Amino acid sequence: MAESMRGMKRSHRCTEVSNANIGEIVTVMGWVQKRRNLGNLIFIDLRDRSGILQIVFDSKDVSEEGMEKAAALRSEFVVAVTGKVVRRAGAVNENLATGEIEVQAHELRILSESETPPFPIEENIQTRDEVRLKYRYLDLRRPNLQRNLMLRSKVATEVRKFMAEEGFLEIETPILIKSTPEGARDYLVPSRVHPGSFYALPQSPQLFKQLLMCSGYDRYFQIAKCFRDEDLRADRQPEFTQIDMELSFVDIDDVIDVNERLLARIFKEAIGVEVPLPIPRMTWQEAMDRFGSDKPDTRFGMELKDVSEIVKDCGFGVFTGALAAGGSVRGINAEGQGSMPRKKIDALVEFAKTYGAKGLAYLCINEDGSYKSSFAKFMTEEELHALVEAMDGKPGDLLLFAADKNKVVWDVLGALRLEIAKSLGLLHKDEYKFMWITEFPLLEWSEDQNRFVAMHHPFTMPMEEDLDKLDTDPGAVRAKAYDITLNGTEIGGGSIRIHQNDIQSKMFEVLGFTKEQAQNQFGFLLDAFKYGVPPHAGLAYGLDRLIMLMAQEDSIREVIAFPKVKDASCLMSGAPDAVDPKQLNELEIAVVKKEM
Repeated sequence: MAESMRGMKRSHRCTEVSNANIGEIVTVMGWVQKRRNLGNLIFIDLRDRSGILQIVFDSKDVSEEGMEKAAALRSEFVVAVTGKVVRRAGAVNENLATGEIEVQAHELRILSESETPPFPIEENIQTRDEVRLKYRYLDLRRPNLQRNLMLRSKVATEVRKFMAEEGFLEIETPILIKSTPEGARDYLVPSRVHPGSFYALPQSPQLFKQLLMCSGYDRYFQIAKCFRDEDLRADRQPEFTQIDMELSFVDIDDVIDVNERLLARIFKEAIGVEVPLPIPRMTWQEAMDRFGSDKPDTRFGMELKDVSEIVKDCGFGVFTGALAAGGSVRGINAEGQGSMPRKKIDALVEFAKTYGAKGLAYLCINEDGSYKSSFAKFMTEEELHALVEAMDGKPGDLLLFAADKNKVVWDVLGALRLEIAKSLGLLHKDEYKFMWITEFPLLEWSEDQNRFVAMHHPFTMPMEEDLDKLDTDPGAVRAKAYDITLNGTEIGGGSIRIHQNDIQSKMFEVLGFTKEQAQNQFGFLLDAFKYGVPPHAGLAYGLDRLIMLMAQEDSIREVIAFPKVKDASCLMSGAPDAVDPKQLNELEIAVVKKEM
């Protein structure tokens, strides 16, 4: 039967008790991790969010009733214990922060009993994710998850402190907003007061933070909840958190400077990692050409090499056909992998096909300098030698080539270098390699919509030297946009915003918006721009992704308290779920089953 803690007050968390408290009377409270009953001595490991402390019940110090209660303890019982801190009578446990001490119990209260949990509350347990997420409140008791959430809290605290020191104001923006057509799919919220009308949940505070710049607030930030109705991945959830900011009277270097210092502060204070400044910068074009990705992982080499010029006149139709169609031939050198079994090479070919490749050409350089290749018979010895030389190939290396449109080649080889690096153990999680990516294309062509769409959003400023191309060659216009990447993951991105009416009108025109459409979707922002708008810029981090990398986890679910699963449902609470028909009637909404 549960007891009251009336009259007892916790004096310390478990690992706040130390050698300095020896001889003192303390009161600690928490969960029973495990119990060992030796008859006249009963030991329990008491756990709270700080860690574990050993409690000893000795029949010489504890009443018979107290010993009986101690003997009845089971895993996950919640207890309060008062006792004296002493040096351990037994061996020191070097794995525990409190391994040199223990508490000799005088009083025990069982505050709550527990059923046997469906899995052990232990570090790094091998339990199916579905079970862990169904019982997330138990999963969250595990030390590694608690460390992750405490790290998240620490980072948020440091962000707020830093931003305040830099003159930023924390301002909240609305959650119920107007739906806009650009970007990912919105989550919609029906209005009871305006039947047939809907709010959207924000994908970002973008328009509102620009309005705050129009309102003269100069430097804004917010740790903002955002929503996107899109398919989930390891680093994506339907609801996520951004560290969002906007600054007035700045250009790219100003934004990058404040953010480099913010990152250095976060990493040093939260995990003790020094971030060398300045962080390297790379243009989008260079990143694609060297790494096949606009979020390059630079913890290892294996960079792409363009060999189009070398193979343009060879007899291998796959290469020459791709070049004739306006594509390219590029390769990567998997150093030391020349003896890779054919079965593994075939697996890499199949992997490449999932990224759009029709196939993958390979060339193994044997230790004696001879070649084993899927295309050597179509090329002369001189051509093969020139190709190997261009790839910096040496005996024992494996060269892999893709030939297609540039986008396909980049996607294939970019993914392939990561897959090979992963299999070779080259991706060290305790290594942190940052990179700024700049000069993104302003626009990209959408086959589905048969028009240009904004790569970031319609308010991104083109580079001044490319403005004249908006009419003649929109696809070649570069944006004053910048992403910050870490270990091959985009952790943040932003841009200089358009603040001139003529450039904004031209941007909408290129995107296929009529004046009426632009006014209908973004009218409140465009109207605000009529009354004096400062040059401004911003950036937003994905806080979940950032914490995932700092915690060295593989999924953002490990750093979110109550995450969703792949189909955007919550296994613990059962959301989403049907609602009472009365609520639907009030909203004038009918649910119609789709004919299959």
